[in-house]
Amino acid sequence: MAKEITNNIRTLRFHHSEMTQQALAQAIKVSRQTIVAIEKNKYSPSLEVAFKIADVFGVTLNDVFQYQESDY
Repeated sequence: MAKEITNNIRTLRFHHSEMTQQALAQAIKVSRQTIVAIEKNKYSPSLEVAFKIADVFGVTLNDVFQYQESDY
């Protein structure tokens, strides 16, 4: 089994006053398309962007991203 990075960004946005992808993108200075790609697990963010996302929500990296076995 391979490992993959998954994330909880969509859930965190919902629980953070239903923050939009655009608002999160502006808060961390990336494009909305970058947020879309990260949420869909199509793109793994840089460590800096990952920390910025966690900081926006006031959580740890482990609360945002998981590195786990996949079924692929």
